[in-house]
Order: sequence, then structure tokens, then C-alpha cells
Amino acid sequence: MKPEENKFADVPLRVKTWIYIILVFAIGISHPLAMKVFISWISFQCFFEFLRMFNVNTNKIILSIFIGISQFFLLYFLNIENYFLYSLGVSIIVLLYFSILKSSRKQVLEILTALLICLFAFPHLVFIRENTSGIYAIIFVVVVTELNDVFQYLMGKFFGKHKIVPKISPNKTLEGFLGGVFLTIILSNILGFFLLNSNILTNTILGFILGISGFFGDVFMSYLKRKNDIKDTGNLLPGHGGLLDRMDSLIFNAPIFFWMLSFLLNL
Repeated sequence: MKPEENKFADVPLRVKTWIYIILVFAIGISHPLAMKVFISWISFQCFFEFLRMFNVNTNKIILSIFIGISQFFLLYFLNIENYFLYSLGVSIIVLLYFSILKSSRKQVLEILTALLICLFAFPHLVFIRENTSGIYAIIFVVVVTELNDVFQYLMGKFFGKHKIVPKISPNKTLEGFLGGVFLTIILSNILGFFLLNSNILTNTILGFILGISGFFGDVFMSYLKRKNDIKDTGNLLPGHGGLLDRMDSLIFNAPIFFWMLSFLLNL
């Protein structure tokens, strides 16, 4: 069978895994406490995948557990301002630990990247869950972000011809990117009407920005994987790879959506 005829072979497995992802997501956002546990687990798993990707020579599990537990207690006891302040303290402790191990400058920078994503980017999902739009806002940003990935993937499969970042992610195409953003804008208007009670201008801006920033989150993670010569960050999610492979678009989308939401809802 020619490769062209088999390019959709992984779709059934990806869809099956999506069913499990949706179930876990539904449980994770069902209650504010469950959300804090859910995001802390995400940070634990993603930090572990980062350590493995960066080939860090230390006890990966223990250090990842420290990140996950620290994050849970900070999210549980502190407001957003104090959370970031104390997360900075946790980050300094971890960086000092790697300095004591006499890690290379490159590896320290890699660990810093992992800390920024796990302790500062992903927790915005909790803050979104706790804002005035509550559970509807978290459903909106996650569904729009993840379906943007799906749209770009499918548009690229069907229509992709022109490579957009061939040296970083050879499978990404201009057609997939543009088609994905267009469909994301449509989806944003549909979900925004029902979930956020927002107007067409707000929904269009959100769809446009989340479609683009989600793409760059994906490309950023692809860049890190290519630099470290790996295809996937793990095998937790069959057909998708590791959790980081599935969460990459939220690296930028979660903070951007949180800080934009209040402003845009007043338009």
C-alpha cells in the first residue's frame, strides 16, 4: 500500500484515545478541588516527560512528584498573586538543586523552560475555571484549543501541500494552518454564543488568536523534541504520544485566554 493511501491509518486509534481524554477531562473539571488535583497531576506528568526528553540524570519521579505536590498546595491555599510568587520560590529551589549537581547551562535553561510551562502556564487553567464564567470558560478554551489541533491535522491531511515549518515539524502545512484557524473561528463563535454569552466580535477575536497561538505552542514543542531528537514525549496516550504532545497548544493558549477574557467580554 502506498503511503498516500495509508495516511489516515492512525485516525481510529487517535479517536479511541480521545474518548478516554474527554472522560478524564470531564471528571477533572467537575469540581474546583478536582480541577486543582487534575492540573497538579498534569504538571507532574508533563514535568516527568520534560526530564526524560532533556535526558536529565537525576531521580525523575521524585522531582516530578515534588512539582506536582507543591503545585497542588499552592493552588489550594493561595490566590493567583501569591501563587505566582511562591511558584517562583519553588522554581528557584529546583534550579538551585540542578546548580548543585553542576548541570550544564543548556540543561538548566531546559529545566527553566519546563518549570515555566508546568508551574506558570498550565495553572492558568485553574484560574480560568475559577473566574466568573467558571466551568463554561474552561470547556470553551480547551475544546477550541484541542479541536484547533484536530482541524489543522485534518486540513493538512486533506489539502496540505506547502510545508510551513519543514525544519521543525515537516508534517505541518500552510493549508492545514489556515484551514484550521478558519474552522476554529467558526467553532469559537458557536461555543462562545452558548458558553460565554459573548458577541461575534469577541468570539472571532478569540478564535483567531487561539488558533494562531495554539499553532505556535505546537511548533514550540516540536522544536524542543527535534532539538532532543525524539518523536514523542512519551506513550501515555496511544496515537498521540505523551501528555505534553497533547497539551502543547495550551502552553500559550491558557495564559492568553485567561488574561484576554475579562477584557474581551466587555467589548
